[in-house]
Amino acid sequence: MTIVVSGATGHLGRLTVEHLLARGVAASDIVAAGRTPEKLAALAEATGVRTAVIDFTDPATLDAALAGAEKFVLVSSSEVGQRAAQHQNAIDAAARAGVAQLVYTSAPKATDTTLILAPEHKATEEAIAASGVPATVLRNGWYHENYDGSYAQAVQSGVYLASTGDGRVASAPRTDYAEAIAAVLTEDGHLGAVYELSGDVAWTGDDFAAAASAASGRSVVYRSVSPEEHLAALKDAGLDDGTAGFVVALDGNIRDGLLGETSGDLARLIGHATQPLETYLTALAAK
Repeated sequence: MTIVVSGATGHLGRLTVEHLLARGVAASDIVAAGRTPEKLAALAEATGVRTAVIDFTDPATLDAALAGAEKFVLVSSSEVGQRAAQHQNAIDAAARAGVAQLVYTSAPKATDTTLILAPEHKATEEAIAASGVPATVLRNGWYHENYDGSYAQAVQSGVYLASTGDGRVASAPRTDYAEAIAAVLTEDGHLGAVYELSGDVAWTGDDFAAAASAASGRSVVYRSVSPEEHLAALKDAGLDDGTAGFVVALDGNIRDGLLGETSGDLARLIGHATQPLETYLTALAAK
């Protein structure tokens, strides 16, 4: 059996490789695929896995990487605005290779949500369905890691500022999501399934401030501001208009409850509770 993992030099892809190895998949059965030869070489040296240099805009590289592959992890591209076309190339290559299982990392409620990040994921899920390639869709919720910068800023200033109102975020660490990928690849019964993955606990801005206080030993309070105030604060901090607007839109999605679902799917797939936010922030503080 050969499992090809795209994005293997990124955080989620590399963690997926590590979890596959931990589940007993032979290193020789794993192909770590990515764009950077130097990073792939370092990964191969550290783990013994095979590697392949791929470019989602170059179908020939995808065909070479997927030759003889039974399973393919399509970690969604980080290039917002180009994802749909890039993913289509990867799906087409998987179809040509006769892949028996494609695992795609999508977004919450991708086909039926106003989440700002959803449209390209919706297009990808539709392309997978149209391709006929057997698939498992993992709709990943928010990562704890998305808040590394917010934690550092909050500890420094004593204020966690956001325009999420009373909205909740059911986040979990990347390693839990990567473990779920490894689970659906190494267990039976997941073909055709769509899982809504999220952390076990959905936290508010006040909860984040409390967790940051406990982790750092410093007092952090949550300051809830309007979208307009948040936009102005982000621009004053040096963010360009586009980035600041994107952050405010995401906070609006959280305020509207789009990232607060706790389905329990993630914990069920990995066989244990997801890591609590405070535990993650405490480990972050110790680095």
